[in-house]
Amino acid sequence: MKMPEPNHRPALTDRPALLRQRDRAIGQGLVDVLHRLAADEIQDRLSEINRRFTAPALVTGFPDLWGQAFPDARVIRDDPVLDLQPGAHDLIIHAMALHWADDPVGQIAQCARALREDGLFIAVCFGGQTLHELRGALAQAEVGLTGGLSPRILPMGEIRDMGGLIGRAGLALPVADLLPQKASYRDLIHLAHDLRAMGEGNAMAARLRRPTGRAVFARAAAIMAEHHADRDDPSRIAVTFDLVFLTGWSPSDTQPKPLRRGSATTRLEDALKEIRTKT
Repeated sequence: MKMPEPNHRPALTDRPALLRQRDRAIGQGLVDVLHRLAADEIQDRLSEINRRFTAPALVTGFPDLWGQAFPDARVIRDDPVLDLQPGAHDLIIHAMALHWADDPVGQIAQCARALREDGLFIAVCFGGQTLHELRGALAQAEVGLTGGLSPRILPMGEIRDMGGLIGRAGLALPVADLLPQKASYRDLIHLAHDLRAMGEGNAMAARLRRPTGRAVFARAAAIMAEHHADRDDPSRIAVTFDLVFLTGWSPSDTQPKPLRRGSATTRLEDALKEIRTKT
């Protein structure tokens, strides 16, 4: 029997299925409200940086939508091997695709290699508590009715873990933060329809390959209605979408560096006493 390679990891994403879902969503009318919100947020953040970027690149699975938001950027697909040249860009935006990457560190590292010295990497993707209400309801319903559990919602990275990816990829001055959003839907069917229209359906490699009984979804819908009703309209359900933003810079000698441990000239206790005295 042939043993697996030591670093072999089973694929998280069925990429052909993901691409089909994206194409279907775009062809039938992409639900892009969260994409536009993310793009606006990135534009706001870039506007606060006192610098003009002259060679931007954009990595995304939705090139037309994001290309309109950043018309000066070179747009490339979020393939496992990115079409990026070393040192070619001073800004790379990884847009709403990193959560589907089997190797997110590899994606960021490829972007890091394509940055010029002191170039900026900024990513936005789903993470945190995204769809935790739906995940819990489906799990409770399926376990209760079948005694088993199938992968249905993509695992979401916690912000602390996702922030650590920046440093592991070789970027400096890492920052990670999130923008939580609540969305209201008539019911679970309405939510599922919107997820498909966002290109965010179940494209996990380990997903169940046979139809799920209607009773599971009916039970999950009842759980959602009971435990996750919209506060403003209890006849509807509410779910969470967390947009996680990751920022890092290509290392440069001009960037601020942390002080060497033990090099402080003032004790923390003395500094706190001075603050208390002034207030």
